[in-house]
Amino acid sequence: MILDLSRMARAAAVLLIATMTTWLTGSEEETAPGAPTGLLCELLDQPELTRITDPQPEFGWIVNDSRRGAVQSAYHIIVASTRENSERGTGDLWDSGKIRRAQSIDVEYAGRPLASNASYFWKVRTWDAADNASPFSATQEFRTGELQDPVTASLLHTHDFSNRFPLVKTEVAPVRIAQKAPGHFFVDFGKAAFAAIQITLDSESAGELEVHLGEVLAPEADAIERHPGGSRRYRMMTQPMRAGTHTYVVAITPDKRNSSGAAVLMPPDAGEVMPFRYAELIGAPGALDASQIRQVTVHSAWNEEAAAFESSSQVLNDVWDLCKYSIKATSFMGVYVDGDRERISYEGDAYINQLCHYGVDREFTLARYSMKYLMENPTWPLEWQMHMPLMAWADCMYTGNTELIARYYDDLAAKTLIALARDDGLIVEDKEKMTPEFKKSIRLDRDVRILVDWPPAGFTKDRRYGERDNYDMRPVNTVANAFHYRSLVLMEEIARALGRTGDARQWSERADRVKKAFHATFFDSESGRYIDGEGSTHNALHANMLPLAFDLVPEEHTASVVEFIKSRGMACSVYGAQYLLDGLYYAGAEDYALSLMTATHDRSWAHMIYTAGSTISTEAWDTKYKENQDWNHAWGAVPANAIPRLLMGVEPIEPGYARVRIRPQIASLSHAKITTPTIRGPLHLEITQPDERAWRAKLIVPANTTAEFHAPTSDPALVSEGGNPASQAPHVRFLRVDQGRSVFELPGGSYEFVVRRG
Repeated sequence: MILDLSRMARAAAVLLIATMTTWLTGSEEETAPGAPTGLLCELLDQPELTRITDPQPEFGWIVNDSRRGAVQSAYHIIVASTRENSERGTGDLWDSGKIRRAQSIDVEYAGRPLASNASYFWKVRTWDAADNASPFSATQEFRTGELQDPVTASLLHTHDFSNRFPLVKTEVAPVRIAQKAPGHFFVDFGKAAFAAIQITLDSESAGELEVHLGEVLAPEADAIERHPGGSRRYRMMTQPMRAGTHTYVVAITPDKRNSSGAAVLMPPDAGEVMPFRYAELIGAPGALDASQIRQVTVHSAWNEEAAAFESSSQVLNDVWDLCKYSIKATSFMGVYVDGDRERISYEGDAYINQLCHYGVDREFTLARYSMKYLMENPTWPLEWQMHMPLMAWADCMYTGNTELIARYYDDLAAKTLIALARDDGLIVEDKEKMTPEFKKSIRLDRDVRILVDWPPAGFTKDRRYGERDNYDMRPVNTVANAFHYRSLVLMEEIARALGRTGDARQWSERADRVKKAFHATFFDSESGRYIDGEGSTHNALHANMLPLAFDLVPEEHTASVVEFIKSRGMACSVYGAQYLLDGLYYAGAEDYALSLMTATHDRSWAHMIYTAGSTISTEAWDTKYKENQDWNHAWGAVPANAIPRLLMGVEPIEPGYARVRIRPQIASLSHAKITTPTIRGPLHLEITQPDERAWRAKLIVPANTTAEFHAPTSDPALVSEGGNPASQAPHVRFLRVDQGRSVFELPGGSYEFVVRRG
């Protein structure tokens, strides 16, 4: 269960140092490409740690060439039955020879049939555009399980970790120990984690130790709050002690709600865990120092070096750290779950978790498994069904692999909820339409209900509070139909990616019809904003931020919708914040979006950190807004994806990062710097704007990809690169002006842009 990920971290560090050296020195000697790095088999960078069940696994690698314009022109893969054969260059299973292709991800195995339950070894080399060959990569091992067709295979049991990383146990030392009385110690591990606790004690005689674990500090000094309220955790266990020196792993008492019913269960060999930061020990013999106690955390595979962010705002830096860590901490089950209260996988939560995970690590299999799990274990909210096309398309865009969208194409089509549509294309929450056939098509045994946001008003004792902004719930609902439109648009993209051009045309026509009906039904031309549903006169934040996020707002009405959104503040939940920030950044309202991410009031991420004192993103902005909230919800970690995708503007615009958009919107920050992982290698971006006269961007685009770089000026003549006009810079090509920005096309390599202002 305890896995060694040091090799992965070292490889990432070597790659990071190499690319940063090129960035800092500007050295781009004309040499052959280096040996490929970042090898993936079935999207796993350490496939030897698990079992692969696909008889034709896909391979991928990072083209190791920092020269500007570097592209791969060919590759050569060797797959061998032994490491020795691989090292000798003997591909007794597959020797592809020189394949003249630029493809460096999702390359399907094409050798002799693989056997089940066997180990294999592979490596690859590449050629550049001038036909210079690289050395072969290091050899990577992969192991097979029971091989099966990935398209027809049923979902593996949640405790079978084939095709995804096993869980990892990491021992964390305390950051502080305070003795309160003889035998009574308070221990702070610095951060909460899903964990057990391990203690080494030397006792002269047998006895009993009280172990108190919790997430929340009590008002008194160095004490755990034993009645934290809601689903914030506290628990006390007793540990029998034997005479002599012994190490104890204290058994965590399971919580009945999250270990029964629909809850995902912890793998037996991982043991039960609970989220805690603090421990109190009562009855400990003698002294206690940091060497004697460990927080034994459980999480999925994690590369701390894969992503980094730093800016001129300390609040934003702290928010990033909170949200990045939250993705690691909440991966403790090997599938995305909502949090500790229920430990159930929900589609809306999982989509946010997926985007955040892509923002902080080059790891894709946890998201893919979660999508498979949710396809077979759907939940009741109506919009949650339509999140599945969003998850499926995100997987395709970030990995370039089409197996999941091919396998679930018909299911994804049903998840658009077209069965609930009326004649104009808009869907209706209508129980008469929720026939047994409909429910079977979405693999659910109950009716679906519109959620909008959670919780609704009245969920707390103080009925002023709710996360729907007083939404007027109507059967023909603006939020539900915004999701419906988005799911149709993405089904068109999915169909095109699969070569189903006829289907794509039909999805496009249906989406166009819904878009027209949407505007005609929900837009109030007098106020310049959207109503909550057909027949409503109320305008909630959600009814406007979702259309803005999903490109439903005509350009001529964007300003009025944005102004209304600004007037509502953060009148949505931590989940709703995903679509609020999406809409604001896509509309260019970067200043207001940044103000939300750096706010310190009680509906902010800073509030979670500085006031509540949580080290994992919380389920709600504050306990007063959701009395039963827990302190470990990944859906509260939205900035982990909003910072790389929206503020720094790095998003794939073709599957597998074949093409990437870089559209930074750092607003009033004087500088911001990010390393963001992609399947083709890390992308580095640093923006500085020391005054009103200049805006600078330094970036490294991974080799074998193409970037669209959006400079913040409508006049391309004001843009220089490397000290020359951008129009004269090598490998830089002006494309167009888009939303007041000059867009340039860049192949992989290092660049330094300056935009003159004033």
